[in-house]
Amino acid sequence: MLNGLRGAMTRFFTPLATLLLRMGVSPDAVTIGGTLVVVATALWAFPTGHLLLGTLIITVFVLTDSLDGVMARQAGRTGPWGAFLDSTMDRFGDGAIFAGLVLWFTAGGDDRLTAILALVCLVLGSIVPYARARAEGLGMTASGGIAERADRLLLVLVATGAVGIGAPTAVLTVILALLAVASAVTIVQRMSKVYRQAAGVAR
Repeated sequence: MLNGLRGAMTRFFTPLATLLLRMGVSPDAVTIGGTLVVVATALWAFPTGHLLLGTLIITVFVLTDSLDGVMARQAGRTGPWGAFLDSTMDRFGDGAIFAGLVLWFTAGGDDRLTAILALVCLVLGSIVPYARARAEGLGMTASGGIAERADRLLLVLVATGAVGIGAPTAVLTVILALLAVASAVTIVQRMSKVYRQAAGVAR
């Protein structure tokens, strides 16, 4: 499903990518600019209780995450730098989203459990990609797992938007709890995968 959505988004953004390149806009500028909007929105809208508005703005810019890739391919500028920049900027955006929720539910949202779960998701969500990156740095692989970034982001944004239009906070609380468990399981899965590879090398 997600692969199909990515393909549709690629086709949708191709004309826009062409236009931006003709205007002299670089793929890196789109990557950094989109991240800045997501971070600023998450750290303003969520802590001030504008959950629906924040979700809508962030969703728009998350959906444009493939735009920089389309631009890079059209310009013939795909390579390690673009992949590194994109992954690094993703960490900023994801962290800001969960941090914004932590700030809201420790203050105006007044829900300690939801705040704690958002914090847990923030921490575990940073370990999931680190495990993969560290494994790859050691010449092994640690991809996969039940909680990929796109899945985590989709669920938290849908739940946050639902609460923003009047759904009970419990909806987001449950989703965050599930994401925390799924992230923990993913970390274990990736560690197990690396352990098996390391054990094979040791033999």
